[in-house]
Amino acid sequence: MNPLRSALFPRFRNPGGLLLGMILAWSLPAARGAVAVSEPDPVKVDAKTEGVIQGALRFLVSKQQPNGAWGTQDEELRHQVAITGYVLMAFQAAGQLPNEGEFGKAVQLGVQFLLDSTAPEGLIGNRNNGQYMYNHGIAAIALGEIYGQTRSPAIRTKLDRIIKVILSSQNPEGGWRYRPIARDADISVTVLQVVALRAAKNGGLEVPQRTIDNAVKYVRSCFHEKSGGFCYQPQHEPGYARTAAAIYSLQVCGLYADPMVLAGSKYLSSIPRASQDWFTYGNFYAAPAQYMVGGETWAKYYSSIHDVLLQNVSSRGNLSWWEPTLDQGRMGVGQVYSTAVYSMILSMPYHYIPLYQR
Repeated sequence: MNPLRSALFPRFRNPGGLLLGMILAWSLPAARGAVAVSEPDPVKVDAKTEGVIQGALRFLVSKQQPNGAWGTQDEELRHQVAITGYVLMAFQAAGQLPNEGEFGKAVQLGVQFLLDSTAPEGLIGNRNNGQYMYNHGIAAIALGEIYGQTRSPAIRTKLDRIIKVILSSQNPEGGWRYRPIARDADISVTVLQVVALRAAKNGGLEVPQRTIDNAVKYVRSCFHEKSGGFCYQPQHEPGYARTAAAIYSLQVCGLYADPMVLAGSKYLSSIPRASQDWFTYGNFYAAPAQYMVGGETWAKYYSSIHDVLLQNVSSRGNLSWWEPTLDQGRMGVGQVYSTAVYSMILSMPYHYIPLYQR
């Protein structure tokens, strides 16, 4: 244990492993660094990739604002809560926790920014932002995962209220939209709330089973039977990013081998990179989704995206980062967001994040 770690963030290790129970029976988190799998994972992080990951984390530290936030240009500046959530997930994927190791101070500052951005009722961020449930969702995931691994009382105090915002915002269809009071729902916002609830459940917070049952019902309604993919909303067209988000939603609800999940996984594998809509966002979900499927599916996916990411990485000195070129000019994608997501994907074989363990 690092003696420099603040007492605010004590290490917590769950003595149990992942319990794969009955359908929709959410599993307990595995201990940090442990992998509860039925077969060995053949995918490893080689020395070159590890160097890129470390360079990316240094780059992210160099872009952190004095208040602990990330997001410095264009759309990133308007969505600092969300960008900070993505960056914290990147650090966690590489095994970095608050006040621990080379990057511990940066992680703690990022956590504190999200806590400081949480309103008394539990909403994270600016209510005037039209997409604030999206920002709230990714920030809640990051805080939930860090709480699960540290049991920080400072996080728990606000996390209870943060999760209540999500629970109270589910609409009658079972999904979520950009604002808490929604007449409809979509996959992109729903996946964030579902994953945040899973992280909270792993950390010991109460999540009603009916909330999960209704969320699963909504995600299933977005299935496109002809293609095996999923739609942004029911009766729309399927796509790469929305399919990745949907099957990962079902997986974190315990439906690891569901026929819709397996069909969606095959759909993802069939889409060439040039046709992957919202490349960065889509692969933020495709990576854990294909990892959950495991075996040859995961090995092929990681090998392919690993090669793409290493071919496109930029480096200077001991820093590594990605320009937002893989998204072909999608609005809102910048260096910080791209670097956070891509380094997280490359780090997945470390198995540090409980949400990214089978």
